[in-house]
Formats: sequence, C-alpha cells, structure tokens
Amino acid sequence: MSLYDPKTTALISIDLQGFIVSRQLAPHSAQQVIENTAAIAKKLKSEGGTVILVTVGFSPDYADAVNQPVDEPAVFPEGGLPTAALAVPSEIAALEVDVHIVKHQWSAFYGTEMDLQLRRRGITTVILTGIATNFGVEATIRDAYAHNYAVIAVEDAMSTFTADMHSLACERILPRLSRVRKTAEILSNG
Repeated sequence: MSLYDPKTTALISIDLQGFIVSRQLAPHSAQQVIENTAAIAKKLKSEGGTVILVTVGFSPDYADAVNQPVDEPAVFPEGGLPTAALAVPSEIAALEVDVHIVKHQWSAFYGTEMDLQLRRRGITTVILTGIATNFGVEATIRDAYAHNYAVIAVEDAMSTFTADMHSLACERILPRLSRVRKTAEILSNG
C-alpha cells in the first residue's frame, strides 16, 4: 500500500535558506537535508504532486517579527536580513516550485495563505522537510494536523541544533501528529 497519492500530496519545505542552512546542525547536515528535499520534490513533481517552498522573511525594521519577551530571543542584524541570508541553496532554487510562502512565525500556516493554497489544489496529504525539526518544521506539522491534513515527516530530510532535540521530536512528538519516515520510503512511496 502506498504512503500517499502524488496528485493530492504537497511537499512543504521549511526554511532552507542562507542564514538557517549555515548553522551547525545535528543529526543531519544541511547538505543532506537539502539533497533529500530536492530528491523528494523532483519525484513528487514528476508524479503530478505539488511543491511548496517556505522561507522566513521580515521587513528591514522587523516590525512584522514576533517580539514577545522570552528567555532566548532571536537576534537579527540591524537593517534587515542581508540578501545572502535570504537566498535558497542552488539545489532548492532549481526546483519547479508551485507556491512560495514567506512566513513570519515558526509555523508556515500562521498568518499565511498556506491552507488556502493547499485546499484550492485539492491537497489532502503533506510531506514535511526542512530546518529546524523542533521549531519551524514541528510548528508547521502541528498546524497541518490541526487543519486535518495527513502528515508525513521525513526524519532524514530535517535537522536541528542538537541530535537530542531532533530525537525528541521524531521519537516522542511527531509520531502523535504524523507518520515519520525516511527519504527512501518517500521515494519508493511504500
């Protein structure tokens, strides 16, 4: 039995862009996440599926960024994110993307037209990849689940800042919200 019907499935790739892929990641390298995401995107697209690229972006004064008091606030450069920070890797830029969503929160659903774009395309299943597993990817998976999409989380096409963070998400949290699979399983659709 197949994992998904390509015609009603969308790959949602989270935050594969300069200032995020340049960070120290574990357990998978940014390059592995990029390569696995690109392989899934190409296969899904060739079968009639949808590819959605999600990046994070803010106005130069960060007026559209969340600014609540927290113990570990995000720190951004003055004057806005530089062009290199926003650039997507060449393997991702070369993909045939159907929708590009720019988000201002961890979740690609909050304050964007993600749900509208998925529903208008008849999407019922979403495959999630990207960085960081327990931040933007997990937040998007939680919202996809809450919006009643069938969710597949690709364990080796996502990564975060420590192996422990990744393991906690993939072994304890994401199985309650999704089916956690490897890239090879997605490519074989089995």
